[in-house]
Parts: sequence; C-alpha cells; structure tokens
Amino acid sequence: MSRPALEMRSITKTFPGVTALSEVSLTVRAGEIHAICGENGAGKSTLMKVLSGVHPHGSYEGEILFDGEPVAFRDIRASERHGIVIIHQELALIPRLSIAENIFLGNERRGRRGFVDWNGTLREASRLLGRVGLPDNPQTPISDIGVGKQQLVEIAKALSKEVKLLILDEPTAALNDEDSAKLLGLIRELREQGIACIIISHKLTEIREVADSVTILRDGRTIETLTVRETAGADPELSEERIIRGMVGRDLDHRFPERTRYEGERGTALTVSGWTVRHPVDHQRTVVDDVSLTVRRGEIVGIAGLMGAGRTELAMSVFGRSYGKYVAGHVEVNGRPVVTRTVPEAVAAGIAYVTEDRKTYGLNLIDTINRNISLASLPGMARRGIVDEHHERRVSERYRASMNIKAPTVFEQVGRLSGGNQQKVVLSKWIHADPEVLILDEPTRGIDVGAKSEIYGVIDKLAAEGKAVLLISSELPELLGMCDRIYTMAEGRLTGETDRAEATQETLMRRMTRQTENRG
Repeated sequence: MSRPALEMRSITKTFPGVTALSEVSLTVRAGEIHAICGENGAGKSTLMKVLSGVHPHGSYEGEILFDGEPVAFRDIRASERHGIVIIHQELALIPRLSIAENIFLGNERRGRRGFVDWNGTLREASRLLGRVGLPDNPQTPISDIGVGKQQLVEIAKALSKEVKLLILDEPTAALNDEDSAKLLGLIRELREQGIACIIISHKLTEIREVADSVTILRDGRTIETLTVRETAGADPELSEERIIRGMVGRDLDHRFPERTRYEGERGTALTVSGWTVRHPVDHQRTVVDDVSLTVRRGEIVGIAGLMGAGRTELAMSVFGRSYGKYVAGHVEVNGRPVVTRTVPEAVAAGIAYVTEDRKTYGLNLIDTINRNISLASLPGMARRGIVDEHHERRVSERYRASMNIKAPTVFEQVGRLSGGNQQKVVLSKWIHADPEVLILDEPTRGIDVGAKSEIYGVIDKLAAEGKAVLLISSELPELLGMCDRIYTMAEGRLTGETDRAEATQETLMRRMTRQTENRG
C-alpha cells in the first residue's frame, strides 16, 4: 500500500452559530483517486477550503500533514507552492484571454527584463495541452471552446504548477457523456503518473468507476471510508445504495415518487406553436427551429437532448424572449394566446422558469432567503407600493419549513447556502408566484441524492395540484422516472415524442442523435 500523501486529522471548523466540520479526518495516498461524497451542506467544500488555504491556518482546529510534514497554509498560493491545486465547479477562466494566457495567469513565464516570454509561454502551453489530450491552438480564446475543453485547460493549468494533489469539485456536472468519459480517462492517466486526486461528485456511477477510495461525510462529520479497489466486485457494500445510505443516513428505496396522476379535467395548460429563434449574435444561425409542443394540466413533460440541442434556448426564449432573436411562433396558456415579449409579461401570463444557472440568473446571492423568495411576487406582498415585511417573512418562513431549507434563519445570505438549499429557494420563489406552467431547466444539477429526492417530491406535488411542468434534464433516468411524456431535441428541432410506458434510454438516445422529426 502506498504512503499517505495527505492526512487531515480531526479538522473542526465553525462559523457564527454553525459547526461546519466536526472532528473530520481524511487520508489520501500517493497516486490514489479518492472520492468525497455527501449531501449538499455535509461539509465537503468547507473541508477543501481548509485544505487549500481559503480558510487559513488558525481559523480551524486540527492538523494537516502533506508528504508526511505538518503544513499551515495561509492562503491559496501557499497550498499551490506545495503542489495542491483545486479546480472549482465554476471554472476560473477568463473568456477573452487565450488558452495559453489562462494557463499561466498569475504564473507568467518571464523573459529578459521582466517581460513575458511569449514564445516560451506558447511552447510550454502546447506541451501541457498535449499532456491533457487537447489538440487546440494555445492562442485560441477560451470563449471559442466548449466546457469539456475548458475543464482540460484547467487541468493543464494545474499541471503547470507541478501539481501533486489535484482536487476536482463536480468536474463532470456540466459535461455530456462523451466529454465526461474523456475527463475521467485523463484522471486515470494522472493517477498512473503518481498524481493523487480528490474528486467531489454526486454522480455515484462515476465514483464507483474511477475511485480507489470513498470517504462519506454527513452533517460535518466523517461517517466512513470505503476502499473500492479492494472490495469492488466482491462485496455488495460498494453498491450505490450503500453509499447513499451513508450520505443521507437512511435508505432511499424509491428515488422517484410514484407518479400521482392528476384526476381532474386535463385541459392543455401550455401550447407552443412554430417557435423559431436565431442566435443572439449570429442571426443566420437558427437555434430553435419550428418547435411545437403541449403540456396538459397535472402533467410532467420532459425534454431530452444533448448539449447544443436547443433545450435551454427554447425555454429561455419562451420565457420573455430571454435568449436569442425571435423569428416566429406563438404561445397559449390555458387555451388563450399570451404575449411573452418580456419576462414580466411571461410571469403575468402564468409562466415560471427555473434556470439551469441558479447562481447567475436565479438568485441574488448577496441577499437573504427572505428577499429571494419574495422577488417574483412583490406586488402581492405590497401595500400602497411598500412591501409588507411581516407578510414577506411569514411567507419565507413557511417555505423554509415546507421545503426543508437548511438555514438558521430566513435572513441567511443565499450565497452561503449549499447548492441543494439554493435550488430550494429558487423553487420556493416561483411556487409562491403561483404560475400555471413551470419550466424547470436542470433542476437537480449539482445536487446530492437526498436533496434530489426532496425536489422530485415537490415537482410531483405540483403536478398533483394541477400545475403543468416542463422538465429539461440531461439525466435520462431522471426523465424516465418523473415524466408522463418526453420530447427529444437535436440541433434545435424536435425529433420525437414518447409516452412514459414506451420510453427507454436507448429509444431516447436514438432520437436525441438524429435530425429528422418523428411524431410517432
């Protein structure tokens, strides 16, 4: 067995009124892929911030040993000098700079008289890109490459700092299956080169596929560490169910609720006809091409498609033409034509949209839970143009309880919440607006299995109350488990419509990768 590269012993970290970590211990061996699992709010990110120096030495209790020596990091630069590099879920790249400039940002290759050695920078960038399997020109702007390639650039950036321990936070959350497979393959190669990796991920299938060990955190404590390589294939305890039980403290026998069918008059709540939208910059490129669909009251309808299929573009353009250049099409809610030229008009028409990018478009991260929940329905909380703060607080307290938002008060800043709790705040905001139609775009992305189960229950309850739900997801099991019907999209066009009873992952994938429409 290889020597420990990292030991974190009895780490305790507290914030005012909250103990984020309590006596957490973690051991990562040299050349090992070590996964950390836990619900949102379990302490995973806080532990990595302690390790990388974001929470500096002296702000926590416990001891960290790296390569057998005690270390005390005061900031990120201190941890990077030891070879510890973290890649966050939100990539820290500057779109207008080139790949090479991003790789060496803050770590520039200097030539004579202190000027940047651009020739040396480009040569070294090319070498690093070759090491991570990215053939692009190092002078290519970051804005011209996809998210999968940007992840590789981040890893190349880490390698430029002579990384010994690479920490990846949800590295495949925004990637398609092909890019995810490439990234996981690269992580395996780094292991063979002796680089230890820590992966934080909610994708349990990927963890079981690549990890050597798994440490499970719950409520800021270490629950257990499982050694995958020694038991895989021989011990059923490494099943997803076992890991989930450790994460949430209970079995999730049914990850998806038994669909409660709405028994009332199932009229059509949403009709989109002939919807066509062009790219916001390149007006010659059609991103949504003559799309027509319906959602009935009490029905959950899914939209499946690969990245670039046009799913989010469709949702955002219907919701107040928030994306692209409108060309043609019309929308009806409950059988009557509605105008959705702006977001306020879409909201007034009874349409709500839960964005896939909650941190940019869904929430005001520097404001409170209280204020975020009330944002979409302020007129109903106001008297003579002034918000009734007592009413606002009663509403937010009700949703904090009913949605199980884990926060000490409704005056907690939303940016301090875990991803799952942030998503519950977004849902609360739109549920209180009482829409007829909810468009949910990747509502469980980056959320742990426990929070997913809770959100699935909320979605099912909304449908049972007669709301129409349009669910966009990259996870086919999620669509199959939740939806009554599923549309598929490819290159901006609908390519099929499948009832729940007939839908399989194979059927959906075939329709997601073809370009001709099939209504049968």
